[in-house]
Amino acid sequence: MLSDLKGDQLRNGLNLYDFQLLILILVSVYNFMFEALKLANQASNINEVPVGALIVKDNQIIGRGFNKIISNNSVSAHAEIIAINNASRFLNNYRLNNCDIYVTLEPCHMCAKAIVDARINHLYFGALEPKTGSIQSIDKFLERQHLNHKVKYSGGHLEEQSAELLKNFFKSRR
Repeated sequence: MLSDLKGDQLRNGLNLYDFQLLILILVSVYNFMFEALKLANQASNINEVPVGALIVKDNQIIGRGFNKIISNNSVSAHAEIIAINNASRFLNNYRLNNCDIYVTLEPCHMCAKAIVDARINHLYFGALEPKTGSIQSIDKFLERQHLNHKVKYSGGHLEEQSAELLKNFFKSRR
């Protein structure tokens, strides 16, 4: 830890400032993913597949969503789409430049394309979706060269908690 410092460098070459910044980023991602999990629980409470999503700009949540496919009788009422729509209304702009999205489950192709079209900067997701996940599981959609916007992404954030929520939901429906 701090006893491992050599001058102002950590053993892996990061300076103390960069190390502290990295810790702040990780804590921030954890906190926003935890909020997305709360939204997923809301979906579960109304018998929807428990997926939650939120949009963040300048460390402020500007859009929230959870699955409402059954409630809204709409195949497009995914958590990500609802969060994007709410953030767009908040900003009064369909472009969500300099925004990040946090979602408990790897997005499908429809949601991945909406994330690209909204110009979201970074996607953080929890559990992998082995049947329809378009980011890593069945496709690498965001790595396609023809897309007119590049979205950075990382997965596995609160993965166990996200996967457990989904597993328990489907187990209770059998």
